Amino acid sequence: MRQWVEKHREAVAVGTLMSLLSLGALGMVFFFIKKPVPAPIVIHPITPPAVQTRTPTATPGPIQVYVSGAVVHPGVYAIPWDSRVQQAIHAAGGAMADADLVRVNLAQRVYDEQQIYIPYQGEVATPLLPTAIPRASGSVASAPGQKVNINTASAGELEALPGIGSALAQRIVDYRQSVGPFQRPEDIKKVKGIGDGIFAQIKDLITVQ
Repeated sequence: MRQWVEKHREAVAVGTLMSLLSLGALGMVFFFIKKPVPAPIVIHPITPPAVQTRTPTATPGPIQVYVSGAVVHPGVYAIPWDSRVQQAIHAAGGAMADADLVRVNLAQRVYDEQQIYIPYQGEVATPLLPTAIPRASGSVASAPGQKVNINTASAGELEALPGIGSALAQRIVDYRQSVGPFQRPEDIKKVKGIGDGIFAQIKDLITVQ
């Protein structure tokens, strides 16, 4: 037996090695067959929540206001819809030096088609349209529809004109007494404090004859 082993030692060694390799291969196959296969990882995209957008609100357009009285440039101006009286005065070039701003609510909100009248210092509040006012004894009121003669009217009669308070009425009287009678109705704008805005209100109500 020993002689057989010695004679076939090399073949026995090769056979033994092949047996070991076969067992190793079978073991690996068995390991991979029994090893659990992990489930595939699925990544789902995250959808962000919908953002609610507000419908933009239309901004109101500018409004038209008429600024008159003691301002640098009386007239009609377009200003933002949420403006205040102070902004309307600024649009008209600002207040004059003798404007009485204490009697004006500069913080008041304005509205479309509003007339904003800035009084002069010492001027009484005046209505926008001519109204009957008390006359001094002996004075004669103008008949309805009759124009006021700015060369002969008293201070009280002049106050009946829109935009003309006691201070402006007295200035008109003083002007014609020192300079002379008015030659044309528009000459009344030479009186301090009477600009294009006030003249536009009274031009159809006055005469020089």
